[in-house]
Amino acid sequence: MLRLTFAALIGVAVIAAADRPVDPTFLYRSLDSVHPAPSDLTTPTASYKPLFGAGDSQPEIVKGFARFGELSVEPGGSSSSVTYPREEQVYFVLSGSGNLRYGDTEYPIRAEDFLYIAAGVEHAALNPSTDPLRIVVMGWHLPKDIEAIPPDRLPIANTAQAKKQVVGNHPPSTLYQLLLGDTTSTRDILATGHVVTSLFTMEFTAGGTNHPHHHATEEEVYLVLDGEGEMVAGGGIDGVEGRHPAKSGDAYFYRLNATVGFYAPERELPRKARILAVRSRYPGR
Repeated sequence: MLRLTFAALIGVAVIAAADRPVDPTFLYRSLDSVHPAPSDLTTPTASYKPLFGAGDSQPEIVKGFARFGELSVEPGGSSSSVTYPREEQVYFVLSGSGNLRYGDTEYPIRAEDFLYIAAGVEHAALNPSTDPLRIVVMGWHLPKDIEAIPPDRLPIANTAQAKKQVVGNHPPSTLYQLLLGDTTSTRDILATGHVVTSLFTMEFTAGGTNHPHHHATEEEVYLVLDGEGEMVAGGGIDGVEGRHPAKSGDAYFYRLNATVGFYAPERELPRKARILAVRSRYPGR
């Protein structure tokens, strides 16, 4: 009969624990370090950097999100034309200008535009300009019980249309622009989402913060558009907040109940710290 000593049993347990994978509560990526990868959007004149979801090294961590990344289209180029029968998408134009083919119609797009692409609508990004076109591509899986009817026209707006305001119990050091919400929203410029619940920007004064917090039913992504600061992601040694240096191009994905927040530097920056944030419903919630 095989007999194991107590020490041997402890050793087996330690090895088993070491071999057992533990999912992180957040993911960090940076546009500076992520390399373009083949995707259904790429062409000889269009590349895609996968940050979270499809194409990323840990796609299983995100649940409601289908994808989050940067599409770059060269001058005179275009992306592939794609259709996602069960995925709604939001595009945010980081820089440049061009056109978005939505079904049979082309719409002009420019920096700071945000637009909603309904599930099942064929679309592609085209760049007839002389400058690169850079777009944040976001997508979410539609649950089986949602039957979304695509709008006839592309829902599109620009951040210039959204006022800067203090929201809820957040401090006045953070000004929000409420861009896109779900179909019941009365506060956002566009009310079109089924899984995506809120797309917004945050602008921070020197020393400003949106206070660490968490969301019990939603996943979230923060992308630093301008400036720098300290990103709050997960718990620190105090069990409340872990702070990480953050700069333009840094992105964080947050799972349910992960601590999220941001602190701007006390000094004035050439460009105020500014973040693009998006939240979406966790499947089944």
